[in-house]
Amino acid sequence: MTTAAAPRKAPGPGLRQRLGRATPYILLAPGILWLVFFFIVPSFQMFLTSVSTGSLMDGYKLTFSAHAYDTAFSQFGRQFANSIIFGGTATILTFLIGFPMAYTIAFRGGRYKNLLLFLVIAPFFTSFLIRTISWKILLGDAGPVLGPLKDLHLIPESLSILYTPIAVVAGITYNFLPFMVLPLYVALEKIDPKLIEAANDLYASGWGAFRKVTLPLALPGVFAGSMLTFIPAIGDWVNAELLGGTNTKMIGNVIQDRFVGQGDYPTAAALSFILMAAILVSVAVYARFLGTEQLTG
Repeated sequence: MTTAAAPRKAPGPGLRQRLGRATPYILLAPGILWLVFFFIVPSFQMFLTSVSTGSLMDGYKLTFSAHAYDTAFSQFGRQFANSIIFGGTATILTFLIGFPMAYTIAFRGGRYKNLLLFLVIAPFFTSFLIRTISWKILLGDAGPVLGPLKDLHLIPESLSILYTPIAVVAGITYNFLPFMVLPLYVALEKIDPKLIEAANDLYASGWGAFRKVTLPLALPGVFAGSMLTFIPAIGDWVNAELLGGTNTKMIGNVIQDRFVGQGDYPTAAALSFILMAAILVSVAVYARFLGTEQLTG
């Protein structure tokens, strides 16, 4: 004679509540571990390197010396300024170009939305380096932009755009434009057109409806696009290396040269740490300026 197995008891309310409270942390664990091992730990190591002394041949010892920071602030102020000016200008230009593009795709794209979005991200199918070299060809003195104008004597023969700040900003703007357009499109796509119609019904002009309804609701996209553009743009060195000259070097060029060319790890680490700290402060101020409650609401 066999005995029936006793039914399994369902987990009690206390266990279910604990599992419910732990679920968000379990889901966040992979991302947190990733940030710890690939951001926090390297950042801490970078700081320790920045306060070390020595040479590549003899090795570096942790001495908590501030010499690398003295060198960073005293010798590379111009490169820091170039990075901020070029990165900030490119961010503003990507917004001025990208917002109309995103607005048109979101509200006027119709059945062509997917095609238009594909055209926005199409440059990503080409190497970043190749795209920058293409701009070097386009902006050359005899290139397809200036060449015909010089042949027609519409501009002076001595006019040159390549190796100037204009060329660097143009390259950065082009390369990072999709990073601005896509977040803007996502934010604009979520806006209910009935809200704009309601504003018009309340006698708001087209500009008034845009200023009071569309733009405030698109602020999360503006914030995300600005950060996705400004952060990599301020640390970029490829555009300044290929399109700029000696007076347009950015801090990324100095860091690359100190790490790879000269093996001056403390100064390179100090420059990197200062740049990272400046970006974090800029993001915090920018988020505060836009209003974090509105961005996360």
